Amino acid sequence: MIHTRRSNHSPDEIDQRLRDAAARHKFGVLHVLDLKQTLHSKGIEIEPECRVFDVCNPQAASLALGHDMSVSTVLPCRISVYGDAAGSTIATVMPTDLLGATGLDGVDKLAGEIQREILAIIDETA
Repeated sequence: MIHTRRSNHSPDEIDQRLRDAAARHKFGVLHVLDLKQTLHSKGIEIEPECRVFDVCNPQAASLALGHDMSVSTVLPCRISVYGDAAGSTIATVMPTDLLGATGLDGVDKLAGEIQREILAIIDETA
């Protein structure tokens, strides 16, 4: 399931807000994919602005990977930010759904904890 939250802030404003909120929750921003810029470099134009933030809590990632390295297929968590004339949408696939899709036993509690933090980051960013 995709969780979305609206914001009156532009993608540029959200960038720093998201980084700050992630740090408060002990997550780091590993990478930001600017889809508009990337596709532009390939000769494809899209509207609106769209950035995908790869975020990770190192302790949670270590626990998950220690359980089973195949969980790496759903890491890191991604938060997408796309703009429009009225502001932006912040979206993510629910971590419980991502980790649940692996079919691994014993990841439910960790997935729930990660999800609470990701949703708090999104709420604070908005």
